[in-house]
Amino acid sequence: MVIGISGLSGLGNYEQEKQILFTRTVREGSIVYDVGAHVGFYTLLASEIVGQSGKVIAFEPLPRNLCYLNKHLSLNKCGNVKVIEATVAEESGTAFFTEGADSSMEHISLAGNIEIKKVAIDELVLNREIPPPEYLKIDVEGAELLVLSGAKKILHDFAPVIFLATHGAGIHQQCCEILKSLGYQLQSIGDKSIYDADEILAFKK
Repeated sequence: MVIGISGLSGLGNYEQEKQILFTRTVREGSIVYDVGAHVGFYTLLASEIVGQSGKVIAFEPLPRNLCYLNKHLSLNKCGNVKVIEATVAEESGTAFFTEGADSSMEHISLAGNIEIKKVAIDELVLNREIPPPEYLKIDVEGAELLVLSGAKKILHDFAPVIFLATHGAGIHQQCCEILKSLGYQLQSIGDKSIYDADEILAFKK
């Protein structure tokens, strides 16, 4: 996937429904976290929306993806993006990744063959390493609960809007429960019910 210098015109119909909602929701000048940035689709989209008065923090742990992500940011001259080369989890430390059939399917595994750094959002924000988010896009191939568990204080205190992709019925239910416990309202992205959806918009009124 290569995104041209012309910007977002090359993004096509990728996750069109989610893309439209993301574009309508995120505001200029805001702080966006792209957790599981992969090669930068939503990082680039967020970068254009928030403009130079905003900031995008992109989290991506895998060298193969980081190579493309940094290339796309350079091609599109995204000066408002900070890349953190780590996976987001419940606490800081190290983890192992298992390589998948393609670059979007790697996942945390005790038997993994790639050692990577892991960080927790609460720790990064409380240590003032990054500003608190106003919007969170999370797509981490089954590690969603770990991301939310390591961000409970930030979610409680700052109530960012969350675009969450879940992978598996059990994880989906657990993520819904933790978000509801933090005062979030949930709606599905698409025409499925909240119980069957794998894309969620979470927000507080």
